[in-house]
Amino acid sequence: MEEERKYEVDDGWALPELTAAAPEGGGVRELPPVTLVATYFDTVDLRLARAGVSLRHREGDALPWTVKLPTDTPGVRHEISRPGASGAPPSDLVELVTVVHRGAPLAPAAVVRTVRRAYEVHDDAGAVLAEVVDDDVTALDADGATTAAFREVEVERKACDRDLLDRIGALLRESGARDGGFVPKHVRALGAAAEGEPDLVAPAGLPADPTAGEVVTEALRREVRRLVAHDPLLRLRAPVGDDDTAVHQMRVACRRMRSDLKTFRRLVRPGWARRLRDELKWLADALGAARDAEVLRERLRRTAVADPLNPLDPAAVDRLDAVLAERQEAALAAVDEAVRSDRYRALVDALVLAAGAPRLTRRAAAPARDVLPRLVARPWRRLAGAPGRPGSVAALAQDGPDEQWHTVRKDGKQARSAVTAVAPVLGGDAAKLARKLARVQDLLGEHQDAAVAAETWRDVADTRPDDHDLAVTAGRLLERERATVRRVRAEFPGAWRRASRRRRTAWLR
Repeated sequence: MEEERKYEVDDGWALPELTAAAPEGGGVRELPPVTLVATYFDTVDLRLARAGVSLRHREGDALPWTVKLPTDTPGVRHEISRPGASGAPPSDLVELVTVVHRGAPLAPAAVVRTVRRAYEVHDDAGAVLAEVVDDDVTALDADGATTAAFREVEVERKACDRDLLDRIGALLRESGARDGGFVPKHVRALGAAAEGEPDLVAPAGLPADPTAGEVVTEALRREVRRLVAHDPLLRLRAPVGDDDTAVHQMRVACRRMRSDLKTFRRLVRPGWARRLRDELKWLADALGAARDAEVLRERLRRTAVADPLNPLDPAAVDRLDAVLAERQEAALAAVDEAVRSDRYRALVDALVLAAGAPRLTRRAAAPARDVLPRLVARPWRRLAGAPGRPGSVAALAQDGPDEQWHTVRKDGKQARSAVTAVAPVLGGDAAKLARKLARVQDLLGEHQDAAVAAETWRDVADTRPDDHDLAVTAGRLLERERATVRRVRAEFPGAWRRASRRRRTAWLR
């Protein structure tokens, strides 16, 4: 992860004395000037630059090939570097930006030559806290002619807190430097075309009185962005926060888009929506086994230590985890194959187009408040149901089979997704219902996870009949999971009553 701040300066500007910002006992080291020559690769229409992504080869670096990916925090980017000779970029870095280029050829787009003077701000032990670089930048065309020239200062965070960056920034501004935003060098070098809008239209919020189509479009944009943003993290096997994964986030995006396209099917062209739902199902299925393994491994460790006074055999737990780890690796290999396919690139292309201009029907032009409640009422009624309808909440029995509870869970996902999509417009009771349905869905999810885990521990034990310790451990795990199932079933009626109160659902007509 790279975090930096940029400043613009005029010719003749002089760097201030940076020791004033250094901590007590620290100082500043000036490094010898270097000349850096970087070649940036992009598509003909500069898809990478417009998306805030870069792929470059920089001469002289130990790892000369680098991809930089934006994050939600301005000035902070994911930086991934690889070895390799100049020429064609490494295939894994090209794959890393698949959702941006979407199969379009990459070729040299800009050459940027930088004369860099660097200064390291360090503490009293010599550890580098921040680096300040004063760059004279020249952009060159394919024939080596200068197309642009400018000077900028960058402050990169190393091992410091942001207070030090603030102190350095204050010194720079006092000396005449100006906050420069976060426009990369190659984007400035490429000019206005590189600063155009990205292909993927981001969610931008809804107007005061949106149409039904605007609500659907915003929901699609939100989930397409979720999927696209997590694609590189999936390929890197990088975590998402402290306790989440890219596999999970991409699967959620697929599920919510499929659900919304179904709920709001009268607002979108049927053939277009059907093809998109089919391809999203293909991707969700590819992600499913990997996500299931993730959940089971996390659950195994959590359930194993749930009762510290009655510990389980740690070696047997490790053997169970090893079985799950093998399944996870096989599932992730299948995911890798899927996201490297032409089919996946075509799907991402279709999703980018959908985010920009979904195929809406005439009915989508009607006010959202007039149209959406009736559409959301359909998945709500399917979930609530009637006592005679199998799979509805009304038909659930405390001693019913797990499969029946799983069916309710699937209907609950669609109802929750629909209510969540319209809550920003309808507000009030819709927003309250969305929150209560989240609790209902959490319980149903816990029920399903526990039921699947119990079956998994039994199945693994059955494949190793000679491993007595594993069988005992699996049996004890199974009992703990079934206890969770019983607890969830006991808690569910209260959660459902709170969600389904008439005052929260009267708007569904």
